Amino acid sequence: MRRLISSCFIAAAIYSLPVTAAELVLEGESAGMPFRVEALAQGGGVPWGMAFLDQQRLLFTRREGGAAILNIDNETLTELTGTPRVMAEGQGGFLDVAVPPGYSAGGWLYFTWVKNQSGQGVTVLSRARLQDTHLVDWQELLVTRSATDTGRHFGSRIAFDGSGHLYFSVGDRGHRPNGQDLQTHAGSVLRLNLDGSIPPDNPFVGRDGVLPEIWSYGHRNPQGLAWDAGHGRLWEIEHGPRGGDEINLIKAGGNYGWPVLSYGKEYWGPFDVGEGSEREGMESPVKVYIPSIAPGSLLYYSGDAFPAWRGNLIAGALKLTHLNRVELNDKGEAVAEERLLLPLGERVRALVQSPEGWLYFSTDSGRILRLRP
Repeated sequence: MRRLISSCFIAAAIYSLPVTAAELVLEGESAGMPFRVEALAQGGGVPWGMAFLDQQRLLFTRREGGAAILNIDNETLTELTGTPRVMAEGQGGFLDVAVPPGYSAGGWLYFTWVKNQSGQGVTVLSRARLQDTHLVDWQELLVTRSATDTGRHFGSRIAFDGSGHLYFSVGDRGHRPNGQDLQTHAGSVLRLNLDGSIPPDNPFVGRDGVLPEIWSYGHRNPQGLAWDAGHGRLWEIEHGPRGGDEINLIKAGGNYGWPVLSYGKEYWGPFDVGEGSEREGMESPVKVYIPSIAPGSLLYYSGDAFPAWRGNLIAGALKLTHLNRVELNDKGEAVAEERLLLPLGERVRALVQSPEGWLYFSTDSGRILRLRP
């Protein structure tokens, strides 16, 4: 598969700031389509995961702990009770929230978060129901085997395939050998049924010495997962070291190389990480970012509001503070890139598409914003 390697800033949009600064509005254009960005709320802390419950209510988690619902019509926040006690240390905390296909009021909501296990953090997949303003019936579907003594690389994002399966990611937990160790969940994308059971067609079911929840491995710190329903494909974006962030097309049982393969450098010097960037039997990325953008999320755009974006991947960038739009061809190859919202100067954390096809995103400054025509 052909790869797109990005090695420079690409700013194709032209922006103008509004006269009324209090409105916090940014205007621009992408692929011939004008848009505007509006600030809706200050969510408090870092809004880490977001999901629409319906056309009016946006549920979000805070990395530091706690969750709330934003009413997008009147821009009011409602705090939720019943959230878990998370280990909010280092990069850990209350992470993603996701609503499965066909959700209706009272149905299951899915969360990833970091649990304190004997003083070490582990990524947990749970589900709960929303009853008025209280999260009830908590179930821990998988407490991952991922404990280390670091506070790094927990992941974690959630995606659904619409066929009764859930995928979620776990970082290598700051311990590089985990990427190639199939007896740990760290450094992997995992696949479960919605009730937490293991699908019998997972690639490593029945294999000795391999955790059966693993769908793919060899990942460093995946902080974006997105399902392409039209093609039945799972997309992932992950942090490389110093350089070498990757977009990957995830295959069942695929080994994505970390830490044997990498496009990045060591933090302590100008030396390559790993043994190279290609090897037979290991999957190559669809796109590589040099320098790193530090991705915080990933979305496969399927809406009607921006027709030219349909079938594109959109990632939130932390370090390089923008929205990163990647065009794909019919073969799933990355063929072009656009960097949006650079003037905002915000670390973009979470992304979600609204029912009408608008983009809602959060930033590490605590803001929740939307991008609409």
